[in-house]
Amino acid sequence: MATRAAAGTAAAPAEDAQGREALTVSAALALAKGSLEALTVRIVGEVSEVSVKPGYKAAYFTVKDTGASLPCMMWNNRYREAGFDLAVGQLVELTGRFTLYAAKGRMNFDVFSVALAGEGDLRLKVAALARKLQAEGLADAARKRPLPFLPAAIGLVTSPRSAAVHDVLRPLRRRYPEARILLAGVPVEGAGAPAALMEGLQRVAAAGAEVVLVVRGGGSFEDLMPFNDEGLARAIAACPVPVVTGIGHEVDTTIADTVSDLRASTPTAAAEAVSPSRESLDALLAGRAGAMAAALGRRLERTRGYLERIADKALFRDPMMLLAAEAQWLDSAADRLSRALPAHLGALAQQRAALEGRLERTAGPVMERYRYELAQRAGRLEDLSPLAVLSRGYAIARDGAGAVVGSVAAVAPGDSLQVAVADGCIDCTVDDIREGAPGGARGGRGI
Repeated sequence: MATRAAAGTAAAPAEDAQGREALTVSAALALAKGSLEALTVRIVGEVSEVSVKPGYKAAYFTVKDTGASLPCMMWNNRYREAGFDLAVGQLVELTGRFTLYAAKGRMNFDVFSVALAGEGDLRLKVAALARKLQAEGLADAARKRPLPFLPAAIGLVTSPRSAAVHDVLRPLRRRYPEARILLAGVPVEGAGAPAALMEGLQRVAAAGAEVVLVVRGGGSFEDLMPFNDEGLARAIAACPVPVVTGIGHEVDTTIADTVSDLRASTPTAAAEAVSPSRESLDALLAGRAGAMAAALGRRLERTRGYLERIADKALFRDPMMLLAAEAQWLDSAADRLSRALPAHLGALAQQRAALEGRLERTAGPVMERYRYELAQRAGRLEDLSPLAVLSRGYAIARDGAGAVVGSVAAVAPGDSLQVAVADGCIDCTVDDIREGAPGGARGGRGI
């Protein structure tokens, strides 16, 4: 009887040992369903399977721990409200109730809400911030600046007690000892780390760093959270010089990495990114020297060919060719001049003789009249000449300044005079002065 009841036949209900009536399968499942669905619980587990397909009314997935697994279902409207997509390996926290699918006798967990648990929640927040900064263009490749070649000063922002600071300084001393290192020692973990990192970034940039390294060693996702800070990300993007990040290991990527100008996989790789090795510098210089020598050789070869073409011109083989046309013109002009000049000079001589004859004929009577008048005026000038007066026995007296003495008042006894006569000059001294007509008998002083 019990067997038939369990099979769901129409036989009469049986009683158990305590006198209770036996249940059909449907009734038993209904009883279990009612008891389970009345209980709301919270579960934490790792997602092991996910099935979200177009056309389905719900999302189906499985969560597990080390000892059990639980199939789950979540209606699509609730799944969309969660704000993220489920993926295998996520640690999630579910709120819901157990339910039975009576037709198949299967139990599911009806999920009301789902959230990432522990590190998963942090990753969700970091992903949301990354999308926000990406939308603002802070992670765009076009915004990233090239690193300076051979920077004179390199800024380093990290913990001074960490292994990362040695991971940076060792390759810098080996590869590029000429650089000056500006170290800002700051905490890289804890609540105050983002603000300290931002201050260190500002200080090394203000001190003259041409490029800044922001580094730290490896750690858990929670340990690296200061480098997922929004304020630090914006400070890196706004830094006046390029920023290179080397945070954690190669598999670790933070918000700071996405907005920096260059993301290095490790602190050592960050140091190598800003410091060319001696071998690479030697190779670079050798390559440049070879390129310069080749370019100079080609230039000299072109110049040599150019000079050879110029030197091969007939002008430089026979310098007279430069003036050949002018010399011929000059010879021709000289020939014409030698033939034209005598004839021209003969014509000019004839012209002159004719002009002289005409002048003599025209000017003769005029010149004769002026010649007579000139003779008369010359005679009158001769009569008035002082020399003619002197020749008649007169004399002219001059004082020491050469002025003609015209009055006895102009001299005094003791003055020196020069007396000009017809045949010379007489130097004399005034002894006495007599007034009146020359040669008169009136009393007075004489010379």
